[in-house]
Amino acid sequence: MSDKKVLTLQDISCMGQCSLTVALPIISACGVETIILPSAVLSTHTGGFKGYTFRDLTDDIPLIMNHWMSEGIKFDCLYTGYLGNIRQIDYVHDLKKNLMKENALFIADPAMADFGNLYAGFDRKFVKSMAQLCGYADIILPNITEAAFMTDSEVILDNHSEEYIDMLLSKLASLGCKAIILKGICYNDKEIGIVYYDCLTNKKEHYFTEKINTTAHGTGDCYAAAFTGSLIKGFTPFDAARLAADFVVECIKHTVNDKEHWYGVKFEQALPMLVSKLNK
Repeated sequence: MSDKKVLTLQDISCMGQCSLTVALPIISACGVETIILPSAVLSTHTGGFKGYTFRDLTDDIPLIMNHWMSEGIKFDCLYTGYLGNIRQIDYVHDLKKNLMKENALFIADPAMADFGNLYAGFDRKFVKSMAQLCGYADIILPNITEAAFMTDSEVILDNHSEEYIDMLLSKLASLGCKAIILKGICYNDKEIGIVYYDCLTNKKEHYFTEKINTTAHGTGDCYAAAFTGSLIKGFTPFDAARLAADFVVECIKHTVNDKEHWYGVKFEQALPMLVSKLNK
């Protein structure tokens, strides 16, 4: 039986510990072969750095795809993160059609918003296209802001009610995806959590970790990578979701006391914990 291969499409922010610079090492540390398809190259991420460089690689995506097709290369999982424009979203459909094995998984992280706001350069048209893409996914990984934007709902960042979370899950499920992991749920001031929702069975499972009062770039990408890697290694979706949450907390704990390390989390120092739990 051949080892499984994950294809991940997102940008490379050379400095900043996010996107492909965390997806490749984290999924690889899980023992899963990881193939990258860069959507853009930036000198740094856009959250707090000034004067960063940006090179759009949208035109390269179909060229790389066509080469892989000519070589007969296929993948067991497609995991998408930050996509820079609607053309890239459209190319995801082509990748899914042409490069995925039968019964391959499609995991979509609609990385486009947080803290109540869209990332720079995105608009409602992009949100609509991302929501449509998520409708084709096996599992989507939105945070509260992304879920609210994709469902035309009010953005509530904390003090959530179960009715609000259930409403978001119901609207997200109506997009067409098979399962949802909704991140950033806060029912109280001490905990933050996720909910795994199976859209086919309506089964809902929560998991909470301690809430550390800090903000950190790249935690969503670290979560998605750890989730994808552990899922492909054989964890159930809910167990993978729990492990990814614990991993992100560990990443933050290694970073929170270093005020100079504001641009990301020290995920490298948390990798031993992730690998240890994967191997139990």
